[in-house]
Amino acid sequence: MPLRTVKGMDVRPTTDRTKETLFNILQPWIPGSRFLDLFAGSGSIGIEALSRGAECAVFVEKARASQDLILENLEFTKLIGGAKLEKGDAVSVLRKLEGADPFDVIFMDPPFDHGLEKDVLEYLSTSSLPAEDGIIVVEASPKTDFSYLPEMGYSVVKERVYGRSQHIFLRKN
Repeated sequence: MPLRTVKGMDVRPTTDRTKETLFNILQPWIPGSRFLDLFAGSGSIGIEALSRGAECAVFVEKARASQDLILENLEFTKLIGGAKLEKGDAVSVLRKLEGADPFDVIFMDPPFDHGLEKDVLEYLSTSSLPAEDGIIVVEASPKTDFSYLPEMGYSVVKERVYGRSQHIFLRKN
């Protein structure tokens, strides 16, 4: 289904081809999963997870226009029943969610080149939110430095580069 995106903002919607590759890799974790979509934008990644059998998806978004769009896209796809929207910045919302059931898949697509992925990964490194056998996926610029991951207790499971973006698949050690 064609989802709406926010126009005129500095938003990089994930291309259909990239999304297909992402979900082919994530398929073992999706059915029946708890999915966390950080920096959710239009909500397309979490909505795709719901459409592929995730039990629930939590969307975290700070921008008001994107929050409205996520709800609109969830209504349009009729997947709002399995969804929850959390409004605010990623780390603040993670603190609020602490103690909730863990997430099998945590996906984040922060604005590139601002170091926000490092802040979130630092928080998650000591958090109970990632499921023990779950996976964390970061979408970032290919020039993003992830050399700090081992020090934070992460191992890289897989990396995929798609021209102007990349996905890094992580597990907590």
